[in-house]
Amino acid sequence: MKKALITGITGQDGSYLAELLLDKGYEVHGIIRRSSTFNTSRIDHLYQDPHINGVRLFLHYGDISDSTNLIKLLYRLEPDEIYHLAAQSHVRVSFDIPEYTTDVTALSTVRILEAIKETGLSARFYQASSSEMFGKVMEVPQRETTPFHPRSPYACSKVFAHWITVNYRESYGLFACSGILFNHESPRRGETFVTRKITRAAAQIKAGLQDKLYLGNLDSKRDWGYAVEYVDAMWRMLQQDEPEDFVIATGETHSVREFLEEAFGHADLDWQDHVEFDEKYLRPAEVDLLIGDASKARQILGWQPQTTFSNLAKMMVDADSKVIPV
Repeated sequence: MKKALITGITGQDGSYLAELLLDKGYEVHGIIRRSSTFNTSRIDHLYQDPHINGVRLFLHYGDISDSTNLIKLLYRLEPDEIYHLAAQSHVRVSFDIPEYTTDVTALSTVRILEAIKETGLSARFYQASSSEMFGKVMEVPQRETTPFHPRSPYACSKVFAHWITVNYRESYGLFACSGILFNHESPRRGETFVTRKITRAAAQIKAGLQDKLYLGNLDSKRDWGYAVEYVDAMWRMLQQDEPEDFVIATGETHSVREFLEEAFGHADLDWQDHVEFDEKYLRPAEVDLLIGDASKARQILGWQPQTTFSNLAKMMVDADSKVIPV
């Protein structure tokens, strides 16, 4: 039985990845932060599954800013695979808390890589890189060889984490790779992210519980995919003979305005009647266009997206509609 350790297991990607690995027969361990309130809602159902019943899923209190704890965990668990997904991942918020974002998003990768090196484990390491690293894009579409031009503290942190992963791979021979994932959404997306803000608002407005939705730049274009399919790509990367970095994307780009049209249209609403502009949601430096070329992933990993942009938006609206009290 393979053993995997996931940082950020309570997040969108972490929860889907935990499901995937459990389905594949792994023993799964996750790091969670101590909190005064329960923060495991995305993975609680895994303990209720009679086929799993918590037997192969284990949670450990810790923090990716605590290198001593990370080293102790690696010595104790000896995982075969480590998926580093934890981060301060909200781009707009990273402008407000740049130091914290850098510490958590950038330096945590060094801490884990150094822990792998110091413990002498042969664990395979996955780094969650981001399309935000491309920022002010140098070419369209963006691929593994496209130069980075980050436009936020979050993106700068991810660039550091990406290159330090390459450095440890080349310097110490670690099986360490990065997945440069473009935007990926789902019903488990955090409610402060624009897609989930939109689908949740559409459901609430349809139910008469909300009237207005306030957003920033509606012209930003992103390459949006389905998170469930993207965590499968993560797993595939760690099953290869040699570690390599991969862009994971749909190859399509759509604006925030288009996402509004799909989501509100599915709820039989005209988004223009309910959406208003609020400058507080604008970034000091904007990323206007992201679109990825996942040709390498298709050729080497055998991975390709299945869920369309339209179906993704509709799926999220339906999910948000189901949780509204009748």
